[in-house]
Amino acid sequence: MALVLTVQSDAWNNHVTSLANSVHGLVPVVKGNGYGFGRDWLATRAGELAPTIAIGTIFEVSSVPAHCTPVVLTPSLELPEDLRDDAILTVGSIAHIQAAALSNKSRQVVVKIRSSMNRYGAAIGDVNQLLEKCRTLNLQVRGVSIHPPLTGTSADHVREIENLLATIDPSLPAWVSHVDPQDFADLQSRHPERQWFVRLGTSLWHGDKTTLQLTADVIETVAVTSGQKVGYHGVEISQNGTLVMVGCGSAHGVAPLTDGLSPFHFSRQRIQLIELPHMHTSMCFIPSGQPTPVVGDQVDVQRPLINSTADHIHWI
Repeated sequence: MALVLTVQSDAWNNHVTSLANSVHGLVPVVKGNGYGFGRDWLATRAGELAPTIAIGTIFEVSSVPAHCTPVVLTPSLELPEDLRDDAILTVGSIAHIQAAALSNKSRQVVVKIRSSMNRYGAAIGDVNQLLEKCRTLNLQVRGVSIHPPLTGTSADHVREIENLLATIDPSLPAWVSHVDPQDFADLQSRHPERQWFVRLGTSLWHGDKTTLQLTADVIETVAVTSGQKVGYHGVEISQNGTLVMVGCGSAHGVAPLTDGLSPFHFSRQRIQLIELPHMHTSMCFIPSGQPTPVVGDQVDVQRPLINSTADHIHWI
């Protein structure tokens, strides 16, 4: 039983290195499950690319190598006592700033400006107030941060970033995301008075999807007939065929796709799910006459790697 991520090693590394070398001001993003590679392992790889690494929360700081500076992307309302002194915290409100200042240490922060995503961050008219509050509480301001939404183009995001920064002190570095390398280089060229950093995660680690394949093994098959009831919930089979037990499930982060379809494929055909994947097994059904795997065969798994926990990563 295994969910396996297979990586074309040379091609994947070539893509990562090439993209990293093309970006001046790169901040690799390593958060959550480490984009399917494991957060600790990927943080070590990121440490070979840049001196600063972005992680999701204060609880992920421990993954960042000692020689790199962690940037925490999600604001916090309470800091652990053992949080590294070099961690850069994101603040987007007075409450976030007060939490960062409670330890009585001169913590480093970036002030988040609210983008059209409307998630975290201060409205542009309140940014100067937050900057002043940080300085009053002896926090070291390392710049401002903008996180545009996924919708729109890279050029759209650049326009939003430039509009938001128009009234912000140019001596403050800007930390941005969802901008492609060429647009980011153009942004740096147009505004050389400001230091720029760009966070790259998906495009860096998953930018060449041909190098990545997620599969799971078939651990049992059972012949069934029309009208037979199967599974936890007694689902009635509508025609003769074969139950296929795939060796991954909810414990691996495997679930139906957003449109409700099965994530499993065999011989370039989607395999029907009988019921929701459960823990370490997914029960599927293939009608008679269609290509059917046998025990030990692999099926393709169509799931985002950021939601998937592989049992094994196979580098080839």
